[in-house]
Amino acid sequence: MAKRFLLEISVQTVEAARAAERGGADRIELCSDLSVGGLTPGADLLRGVREAVRIPIFSMIRPRAGDFVYSATEWEKMKRAITVARDSCMNGVVLGILCKDHRIDVERTRELVEMARPLPVTFHRAVDECGDLLQSLEEVVRTGAARILTSGGAKTALEGAPTLRSLVEAAADRVIVVPGAGISAANIAEVARQTGAREFHSGLSTVLPYSSRDYARFESEVRNLARS
Repeated sequence: MAKRFLLEISVQTVEAARAAERGGADRIELCSDLSVGGLTPGADLLRGVREAVRIPIFSMIRPRAGDFVYSATEWEKMKRAITVARDSCMNGVVLGILCKDHRIDVERTRELVEMARPLPVTFHRAVDECGDLLQSLEEVVRTGAARILTSGGAKTALEGAPTLRSLVEAAADRVIVVPGAGISAANIAEVARQTGAREFHSGLSTVLPYSSRDYARFESEVRNLARS
């Protein structure tokens, strides 16, 4: 029977990546410092995880914690990080840039999308800081990004499900809307039912702290998610 959805798991270590793959994850979002929402992983971590797993890996491109309004220097760092990700055989990158008025920085994001090709780009949850998510979706489409990771502007994807459904319907086949935030085995089926989405993102932080090294439990929680 065909799988009902694609499951992306965010990790910050080689061990967690291996556990996610064993548990049935379809894709990994690789970051450093998940406790602050995830930052750009170093080249050694990129290569280590690439050697350790066979499933696709999307690398986070985020030069620092905090807001998503980046200086020219930080933007250049993002460019260099994309080159490192591509050279490290990543399968995609994850990034987000906003203007000071909390709208998508279409011009600079488009340049990064073009630079990343042929790797697909996911515009991450920076979008949830925008006031009008439907307008923001149209702006992300203009950048050429392949995916939008979002909670629908809410604390969790389940709380944002009505908005997420509107985004999924508006996106059609132009961009993939990926619900994320607070998704676990206990609610993924309901989020899927309410949103109509086909790809989902989870870091499992609601059931296991990012600092945990209990990789057996992490694998088990991923397996529960994949089977839900």
